[in-house]
Amino acid sequence: MSREARRSGSGPRDGNPVERRLSRRFQVSLVWEGALVGLVGGGVVTLYRLALSGAEHLLRDITGAAAGDALLMACWFCVLAVVLLVVSALLRWEPQSSGSGIPQVDAEVLDRLDAPWARIIPAKFAEGTLLAFSGLSLGREGPSVQLGGMSGKAVSRALGRRRGEERLLVTCGAAAGMSAAFHAPLTGVLFALEEIHKQFSAPLIISVMCSAVVSDFLVSQVVGIDPVVSLEFLRDLPHVDYLLVVVLGLACGVLGALHNRGMFAVQSLYEHVRGRLPQARLVIPFALAGVMAFAWPELMCGGDAILEVLLSPEAPALGLLVALLLGKYLFTAICFGSGAPGGTLFPLVVMGGLVGGVFSLCGTALGISEHAFFPNFVALGVAGLFAGVVRAPVTAVVMVFELTGSLDALLSVSIVSILAYVTSSLTKTDAFYEHLLAGLIGVSSDDSSVTGLSGEKDLGHVRVGAGSRIEGMLVREVPWPDGVRLLLVERAGTELVPTGETRLCATDELLFIVGSEAVGDARLKLGVMCEGRVTRANERGPEARSRKSGS
Repeated sequence: MSREARRSGSGPRDGNPVERRLSRRFQVSLVWEGALVGLVGGGVVTLYRLALSGAEHLLRDITGAAAGDALLMACWFCVLAVVLLVVSALLRWEPQSSGSGIPQVDAEVLDRLDAPWARIIPAKFAEGTLLAFSGLSLGREGPSVQLGGMSGKAVSRALGRRRGEERLLVTCGAAAGMSAAFHAPLTGVLFALEEIHKQFSAPLIISVMCSAVVSDFLVSQVVGIDPVVSLEFLRDLPHVDYLLVVVLGLACGVLGALHNRGMFAVQSLYEHVRGRLPQARLVIPFALAGVMAFAWPELMCGGDAILEVLLSPEAPALGLLVALLLGKYLFTAICFGSGAPGGTLFPLVVMGGLVGGVFSLCGTALGISEHAFFPNFVALGVAGLFAGVVRAPVTAVVMVFELTGSLDALLSVSIVSILAYVTSSLTKTDAFYEHLLAGLIGVSSDDSSVTGLSGEKDLGHVRVGAGSRIEGMLVREVPWPDGVRLLLVERAGTELVPTGETRLCATDELLFIVGSEAVGDARLKLGVMCEGRVTRANERGPEARSRKSGS
């Protein structure tokens, strides 16, 4: 078998011992490549964190000195106008740097986007720093994931890797970015696998873990070992209070759905904003940020000032927490909905803590909870709202474990996360990043619907793995097992009724129907065809690149 055939994934497969040897060698190479990505991505995100920290400190020094002086306040609005023009120019230079950055990484891993890493990294770095200096309510985690993912792509191009392996290194970079942003390596690993790659295999997990651990080690040497958010967990709740845990999980699921619907609605409203500049909609959040800098500075940036209030030894007032929750959500929705290049994960963590704090104070006021467990409910609120919004409950559990450093929270956090995930899903509200991804790659739920399925029929489902045999095939080209009929393709949270011309992509969830006598054989054969293989290059050539923005 030729070298080109081996690299493109053609030729003999599982039964060839030579290929298995090469496959093991390839898996080992993913370990050091993942570590290299962690070093590069972690370095970029570490510098990004330092730049953001400096920008936020400078912002508070300037606005603190200008407060109360009409002339200096007017000068600050002039500074914001200049920053607005610079950010708009950067977005015109590289449009893919807009928004959170996580959907762009998702699309990259799905092979639906081939972004220019050499432009995105400097653009996103500069935009994020300028927005932090301006005080917009946006987080660092989404941009950090994109910076890490593009660092993985840069490493892949430097090493001369093919497209299939490049997508794996982008996933490693995303884990490195998340790990460095939150100072939580396991959270980075789970987020990259559960939210971005949506595939679990031993070589992939090992390489992603190497990337996240190296990134975390690097950032800890520069900014210290303390987590970005240091949550407390007093001790495990008494079992009699677990009814409150169930109620909080249900509440977080409903609030997560409302959070997403509100964010999507604000994005829709911004589509009606027109102006000479393509980024004219940024005028609204910049103007509001100028007002907030002097009227309500706690709402600025990601939410560090709110965390100081929430985690202070003194008991915060219920009215204050409710006001901060509503204000932070509205300000974040207005900023993020405009397409400003920033994320929502850190504001989401802050809002989750506020939800848990409000719940705890209400329980204390009603005499059904002790105020001593206030920190517990803050941590539970973080996990619950994260699971309800992002729909990544495992990541939510691991994140709270790393932010609290306590396993005592495992049971209650798991209950809250699962209930929030299920409740939010039952509202038929799109998961946050899946909705953004669907908009990015042009998938619309208006194009299809599912009707007429009978519960008496044998249904099955399978996920198309990255590097699998049928990835990139048209439905009519797939050698379907006898008696199998494909009913539905779920892509980026959107349900599509397939035709023969529908092209299957990695992470597509396939719903099929088959006769009861053949269901076992069908599932086995489809499982083999859809199995993701990290040993394949997945290189589709120019045809794949031409489809990166197609449906």
